[in-house]
Amino acid sequence: MPSSAPASRQNAPDAAATTAGEFALIQRHFSRPCGHTALAGGDDAALLHPRPGMELAVSADMLVAGTHFFPDADPHDLGWKTLAVNVSDLAAMGADPRWALLSLALPAADDAWIAAFADGFYACAERFGVDLAGGDTTRGPLTLSVTILGEVPRGQALTRAGANAGDDIWVSGQPGLAALGLEMLRGTFAPTADGERCLAALHRPQPRVALGQALRGLASAALDISDGLLGDLGHILVQSRCGATLHEDALPLAALYATGASPALARRCLLAGGDDYELLFCAPPAARAAITALGPALALPLTRIGTLSDAPGTVALRSADGTLTALAARGYDHFG
Repeated sequence: MPSSAPASRQNAPDAAATTAGEFALIQRHFSRPCGHTALAGGDDAALLHPRPGMELAVSADMLVAGTHFFPDADPHDLGWKTLAVNVSDLAAMGADPRWALLSLALPAADDAWIAAFADGFYACAERFGVDLAGGDTTRGPLTLSVTILGEVPRGQALTRAGANAGDDIWVSGQPGLAALGLEMLRGTFAPTADGERCLAALHRPQPRVALGQALRGLASAALDISDGLLGDLGHILVQSRCGATLHEDALPLAALYATGASPALARRCLLAGGDDYELLFCAPPAARAAITALGPALALPLTRIGTLSDAPGTVALRSADGTLTALAARGYDHFG
């Protein structure tokens, strides 16, 4: 993780001490061995060797205290989540995660906090085969920024733009649990069961890398759910120029009801809660059998929740009696 010092600091009386402390912090906590990186931290740039026949998939994400997480969040969980939300972006593209660059703005060099954060980050890196190849540190409001790089066979990346009217809409896992976990932390929801499961979904999301890889050649479009199912579905609808009809009786609400959530809260968390990092994907009906078989093979629930329509940008909810209700395809917006 190379460091960059602003010009205004370079000649300050304590610059040498500050720089020494910064590099010592990096050496202590972010210099673990890499598995597939030609040159990692310690130089001006990393050197990477993409495998033959692969395209690079690159994404970046930022987590800011007070916006994306509570300032007193457990640092080990936060380390895991900082990388996991980026790995999830590659999962949605059907890519293999390979390298990450980590940049940290820290209000203070709290060694115990940084050690726990690093352990959580590396736990996620080890789980998904990611090398930490570099990054940066500076003093400032707590901000965690990752650029992640992965590989996908040339021409096989999943995008948001390939879906067609008539395609099925699928979702993995159990969206809505993370939003219930957030409601718990806010003190607005007291579960009667599965509270720890809700908090685990919020703090330690599980990127669906294996699913994304298995969907190459099956899915017509895909993304991960970060800002709410409806809002993220809207991105597919825009890019693929389709509409959508969701089937009320197919929505995976039972597990949310089991926590003690009211029907209104369960539906809101499922459709608009965000922070799930499950995959939302579309596929032609001919792929139903193959996708259904993936669920048991990956030990992961896969639920077909609707169909794409030829009414671009529109979303409707079909009730059991056939009634259609218009829904707004709108998710979380930092500037909305």
